[in-house]
Amino acid sequence: MMDERLASMSPDELRGAMRSLGYRTQNDLAQAIGVSRSAVSLWLEGKVGVPRPIAMLLRMLVAAQRRAY
Repeated sequence: MMDERLASMSPDELRGAMRSLGYRTQNDLAQAIGVSRSAVSLWLEGKVGVPRPIAMLLRMLVAAQRRAY
């Protein structure tokens, strides 16, 4: 079984991660992780998969935030 943390991220999961991390806009997320806003847009539209390292990073941040509260 593949570790789901290593999988790419669906647009819905990406939206949820953005919400829980407080990124209100595509631009907010893009600036925070050092990618273009158009890259974030393509991920959210499901046209391009979220790169695995970014998916992992966002999952780790969400998990860390849940533990903090």
